[in-house]
Amino acid sequence: MRTVSLVDVKRRMDAGEPLLLVDVREPHETAAGIIEGAVAIPPSELEARIGAIVSDKQRPIVTYCASGPRAVRAAQQLEALGYEDVASAESGFPRWKALGYPVATRSSLTEAQEERYARHLSLPEIGVAGQEALLGKKVLLVGAGGLGSPAAMYLAAAGVGTLGVVDADVVDASNLQRQVLHTTTRLGMPKVESATKALADLNPDVRVEAHRERLTSANVERLFAPYDLVVDGADNFPTRYLVNDAGVWLGKPIVHASVAKFEGQLTTFVSPRAADELGIASGPCYRCLYPSPPPPHLAPSCAEVGVLGILPGVMGVLQATEALKLLLGLGSPLVGRLLAYDSLRMTFRELAFRRSPSCPVCGDAPTVTTYADYEGFCGGAPLRPAAG
Repeated sequence: MRTVSLVDVKRRMDAGEPLLLVDVREPHETAAGIIEGAVAIPPSELEARIGAIVSDKQRPIVTYCASGPRAVRAAQQLEALGYEDVASAESGFPRWKALGYPVATRSSLTEAQEERYARHLSLPEIGVAGQEALLGKKVLLVGAGGLGSPAAMYLAAAGVGTLGVVDADVVDASNLQRQVLHTTTRLGMPKVESATKALADLNPDVRVEAHRERLTSANVERLFAPYDLVVDGADNFPTRYLVNDAGVWLGKPIVHASVAKFEGQLTTFVSPRAADELGIASGPCYRCLYPSPPPPHLAPSCAEVGVLGILPGVMGVLQATEALKLLLGLGSPLVGRLLAYDSLRMTFRELAFRRSPSCPVCGDAPTVTTYADYEGFCGGAPLRPAAG
């Protein structure tokens, strides 16, 4: 097996060579730090995970450990998997650190967190800095139902530090077909309390802030203010318009989804104010997409028309994905794009839409500048300011 010196590794990195360094020490060892730019993969997981990290079998790879033997075995394993340009470092991390070369430290994460988030830490796009950022973020979920349940569970599992949950309902037996936060033993319990128990069991790192109240014009600013992002899992039009308007005026990005029968929709709304905070381009809002709600008889609820139980799970997980992308500054969020999912045909379609210059909230000359009577608006009455 070919070996290389750490001096040569540093020279190649400084030259900009696309060299992948693989740290094959155990998580408790990498807690002290890894070589800057390396990925950490314990030996027992190397075969299962390397393909997801590097698919190009010709990319140069150097393995290292603490002193050398494990790095040699890992390099031999990679050669057996078909990687063509593999070497092991003659010495390991302690020597690299002694030479004064760049080190990425993990001092802010506990050993338990190193283990829990190991798959995130192995992703160069997230790594220690990204995970630390997630632990400091705050996300508000509007609704702890079909969409809010999976979104909350995956955001908690990912280590988003604070999750707020707004819901005034209690757990009902009809919820359990799709609202996976809740269980039979918690029937009759407030949903926010049930959610708090489920999320605490899933990840004790996460603080859950329970808001047992219905989102209204009177409380929306108080509830939205502390959070970085809002996941809209509302199941009615008045709340969706309220969430949108507050998001525009308060500068909160909104990850929106809706479901009915066998179909779901997903998009992300980022106002100019929110875009400045995120460092991305702004886009249209919910009112650009739906200037007015459909008549009530053309928009029956899921209770009336039904919904495939797993459908909110799919859409809620996609909402969590969008939320993590925004929090981490990764990829291309669905700003100005609507993703439509048909579960019967198992198809996704993407529809582009633009900001409307005549939008009453985010347009060139807004006509709606304060919270409205959303119940009246969505019931077909003229839009007017909310009393009080």
